[in-house]
Amino acid sequence: MIPPTSRPQVTVYSDKNEVTGTLINLPAIFNAPIRPDVVNFVHQNIAKNHRQPYAVSAAAGHQTSAESWGTGRAVARIPRVRGGGTHRSGQGAFGNMCRGGRMFAPTRPWRRWHRKVNVNQKRFAMVSAIAATGVPALIMSKGHMVHEVPEIPLVVTDKIQEYNKTKQAVIFLHRIKAWTDIQKVYKSKRFRAGKGKMRNRRRIQRRGPLIIYGQDQGLTRAFRNIPGVDLINVARLNLLKLAPGGHVGRFVIWTQSAFEQLNSLYGTWKKKATLKKGYNLPMPKMTNTDLARLFKCQEIKSVLRPPRREIKRSIKKLNPLRNTRAMLKLNPFAAVLKRKTILSARKLELLRAVEAAKKGEGKLTPLQKRYLKMIERRKEAIKKAKAEKAERLRKARESGEPEKKKPEKKKPGATLPKKAKTGGVAQGKVVKKTKQDAGKPKTEQKVKAEKAKPEQPKSVEKAKPEQAKTPEQKAAPPKPAAAAAPKKPGATLPK
Repeated sequence: MIPPTSRPQVTVYSDKNEVTGTLINLPAIFNAPIRPDVVNFVHQNIAKNHRQPYAVSAAAGHQTSAESWGTGRAVARIPRVRGGGTHRSGQGAFGNMCRGGRMFAPTRPWRRWHRKVNVNQKRFAMVSAIAATGVPALIMSKGHMVHEVPEIPLVVTDKIQEYNKTKQAVIFLHRIKAWTDIQKVYKSKRFRAGKGKMRNRRRIQRRGPLIIYGQDQGLTRAFRNIPGVDLINVARLNLLKLAPGGHVGRFVIWTQSAFEQLNSLYGTWKKKATLKKGYNLPMPKMTNTDLARLFKCQEIKSVLRPPRREIKRSIKKLNPLRNTRAMLKLNPFAAVLKRKTILSARKLELLRAVEAAKKGEGKLTPLQKRYLKMIERRKEAIKKAKAEKAERLRKARESGEPEKKKPEKKKPGATLPKKAKTGGVAQGKVVKKTKQDAGKPKTEQKVKAEKAKPEQPKSVEKAKPEQAKTPEQKAAPPKPAAAAAPKKPGATLPK
């Protein structure tokens, strides 16, 4: 995170919010790196150190004599309570799925409740939390109302350590413009969600300012009854109060004596801490944490390679039963079916509404009335078209005109030409020599021409030339015609 802008000195204010004229050098700890990840980790672990062990009874769920019935009785193999004469006998026992049974993995009091955290990690988290109290942006993002506070970090004289009345503390908070933050706490009081209400944790509220003092001369008595205000000695700083919830940026009011002890407590980069053996502040990894500005710097851009912008396109599989567009790609007719289903459902709904309106159970909406009229007009148009067609047919019958038949649609596919009655060659067809026939011998051409000639019926004999009749044959009377021979069954005429 971005460290606060380093200022050489901090002004000390009186309890009446007046500038005293005293200036204190800003402790080096306020320029230390702010690491929210370290603060969150340490807070999460040390917050577990005040937990108390809990566990269920070791004998819970096993305080009965039960044994499995085994297989072959068409019941589950869970142990069952012995005996008879009561509903309890025969019921399942011991299992976590049984009524009156034990829980799964019963809790034990020897669980590892507490956590050990390295001393250096705890100190790093504390340093980051203190440095964050000097950044107004972090304090306001935490929700504190500090827009009227004269200065951040706010340092006041040690006179407030002598306060012993709540009235004095309230007047002081009004004067330094910190009472707005207390009003926020008053408005935030509410009941806790969940089962904590049953465990003496019924109400919750927001956090107010934290007052860090050097010596308690009645200060804790004056401020302890104001909601949201916490007090802590500078020699016994607690991360749970400096960064509640593991989030840095709490509004802190420092006394002058406490503020002056920070360098001796945590040291500077030039001098080690005197109150913590061999400790020095952590070094920041970056002198300038504005990464966006660094990446746009021409000196760095000239060294870095251009960004790799690969476009990865992935196929999104859509369910056609749920996605209409996917279904239309597979089956375009689905749109017609869907529309037909919608119209039929709408029509059925309309008919039900009409029946209900006739019974007096409801009224038709304007849209339903319009749709009903449209259906009636369509029915009338169909009826009129049918009547006109019937009238045309009747007039055609009276006039004797043949009915116009619709031309038959030819089936797809090639059709062969009709053959002539006298032969197998198509009528009006002339056998032409193709390029393939030109190269063939004449014998093959003759065979092909003979096949193309019309076949004569077998029963037809070749006509013989008439011979000249003698004078005797001419004078002879004509012979009577012979009786026609009876036709044999099954005889066929020539084609």
